[in-house]
Amino acid sequence: MPASSPLRSLLLLVPACSLLWLISGCSSESAKSAAEKPAAAEASPSSESAAANRSSTETSQANNPSAQQEPENAPQGAAPTLDPKAPFELGNALEKFDPPSLEELDKLKWNDGRIADGMALLRDEKSSQPAPALTAEEALKLRNDSPENNAKILAALGVLQPEGGEGVNFDAKMIRHAGGDLNSTNPLFSSSVTDGEFADLTGLAIMSFDRQLKNFAPKDVVVSWQTSDDGLIDRFVLRDDITWSDGKPFTAYDVEFTFKLIMSDHALLVIPAVRGSGTDQIKAVKAYDDHTVVIFHKEALATNITNINFPILPKHIYENSVKEDPSLKRSAYHTEQEAKPVTAGPYEYVSRKRGEEFVVRRRESYYMHDGKQVRDKPNFAEVRVKTIEDLNTALLALKSGDIQQMELRAEQWADQTNGADFYAKNTKVTAPEWTEFHIEWNQRTADGKSPSPFFGDSRVRWAMTYAMDYDELINTITRGLYQQGQGTFHPTSWMFPKNPPALIKQDLDKAEDLLAEAGWTDSDGDGIRDKEINGQIVPFEFQLMTSQTETGIQTATLMKECLEQIGVIANVKPTEFVVMQDKLIKHEFDASLGGWGAGTDPSMQSNIYGTGAQRNYGQYSNPKVDKLFEQGVRELDPAKRAEIYGQIHLQLWEDQPVTWLFYRNAFFGFNKTLRGYNFGALGPFKYSPGFSSLFVPAATP
Repeated sequence: MPASSPLRSLLLLVPACSLLWLISGCSSESAKSAAEKPAAAEASPSSESAAANRSSTETSQANNPSAQQEPENAPQGAAPTLDPKAPFELGNALEKFDPPSLEELDKLKWNDGRIADGMALLRDEKSSQPAPALTAEEALKLRNDSPENNAKILAALGVLQPEGGEGVNFDAKMIRHAGGDLNSTNPLFSSSVTDGEFADLTGLAIMSFDRQLKNFAPKDVVVSWQTSDDGLIDRFVLRDDITWSDGKPFTAYDVEFTFKLIMSDHALLVIPAVRGSGTDQIKAVKAYDDHTVVIFHKEALATNITNINFPILPKHIYENSVKEDPSLKRSAYHTEQEAKPVTAGPYEYVSRKRGEEFVVRRRESYYMHDGKQVRDKPNFAEVRVKTIEDLNTALLALKSGDIQQMELRAEQWADQTNGADFYAKNTKVTAPEWTEFHIEWNQRTADGKSPSPFFGDSRVRWAMTYAMDYDELINTITRGLYQQGQGTFHPTSWMFPKNPPALIKQDLDKAEDLLAEAGWTDSDGDGIRDKEINGQIVPFEFQLMTSQTETGIQTATLMKECLEQIGVIANVKPTEFVVMQDKLIKHEFDASLGGWGAGTDPSMQSNIYGTGAQRNYGQYSNPKVDKLFEQGVRELDPAKRAEIYGQIHLQLWEDQPVTWLFYRNAFFGFNKTLRGYNFGALGPFKYSPGFSSLFVPAATP
């Protein structure tokens, strides 16, 4: 540290704290509050959503605490004024549209979409990788105490089952962990991570995505998928061997009915999140016969595919009842449906104990049709999802074998899973996630009318970035488990720029120069920088809001200590979750520690960094970035889209609306009987095949 700085020399006697705890999340959420978040954050193959995010423990903590991971989840515009006595009218929020006939559609030029089997995609991907260095038995004897051992364990235990299911113990039962209770079995009311997990196990969708979040139509559901040459129409032909759990056929009319239900005025009052996730960008959905369904879009956008993936309800169950009870909740009939839902996915509902667990079982009619196997047989006879809100209690359950899988906090990974009590029944693995943590700088006053006296100037924001001690952050606080941040997109993502910015190293001299250039000097010699603003001398003293978690406080404290060395006072303010959420939404903060997980499309970042956007808590604005976001959503060529989002990444880096700290990893513990877990951009489950690739071998060590 250069001794030439008079401001810095005043503070050299202040010892730096030893910050030894790992970053596990920068919000103040407990597992319970994480589980109560909107499920759109947890993007999944069977329930399209925006951001972020991942499983029920740490996942929501990776997002800003205002319903986050889920940039596109909130409804746009005010809810309609509706007379509660007005009769229900299906699809009355839609503009009038007369769809063309099938004959007219056949005259259009069509481009074939990608139809795939998620398991086959993963198999193909893994076939090009080197063979595991160890057998599963050898890998289970390893302690995961190094990147090398982690790679060996992942390679050996991530081996997929043979095609045809040979060597799988199909009688095995799985016990998963959930950080919060199941709120609803109706996918339209999905409002938590656990709700999303129930939908994944029991539901179907006509679109899915792979480990890199690239879309495809699942072969188990769709026979053909075509997009019109102008990008305004998608045509799907569904398989004829899909049934609901009550034996009724799953048809195109179920898709059309559900869309119209979502696009009804009554529905907006009770299920706004589904419509706000992109369904409202669809002009119409038309079933032409039992198997042909056509989606008409308002505009030709790259995100049209993600808008398609709304939950699907059985028309024969709700067509008449919704007229009597548009809430889908109040009537005795709908209460019964909530208690015994009719579903179409690989597992069907068995039971539920509120606050404790839900249980589903393998559905034979999913994979068998007319006496023949038509789909892969689900690998578990039963899946039990146990609610354990306290993560310390959950870890004890994992160690004892009461649960077989859980996401670990970083400190649990580092400090609580190294002994014989853990390795007796379990192993652990880690992998990168497309999740970044940062400090957000509020650039305007709460009313948005004036620039912030502190962070409206990009030179000041850059000074904050140069002040941070990244060596301490990465090597000591996170113990080398995380990668230093290089911007909003993850380095392994397809939208990361080809020529990324260089990693920042702490440079206090440069930070001081930038502050002086921006007018922040020590005019009275008290060791604190100040500046004349509107005729008054304002000291550079601000509040840094963080969660009440110990790790969040320690990260904020490190920033505070770094800034003290250049004459800036940051008062760390640990804040309760609900209060933090409210302050972010109202822009009533100076700076805040938080993070974002990836959505299923980079366009979702526009709701974080677009001018006036819903999750743009720091009130950042750059017309160039706004224009690039508009171009990105309208560009249909994948390579050109990647280029556009790479430009957005670089422009955001230049503007520094936040100081990017690090990209977090996913940490999971698995019972030693399990095989086939592989990680994607959102963890081991939030892609296709995800959970479906897990199995118990017929003979386990």
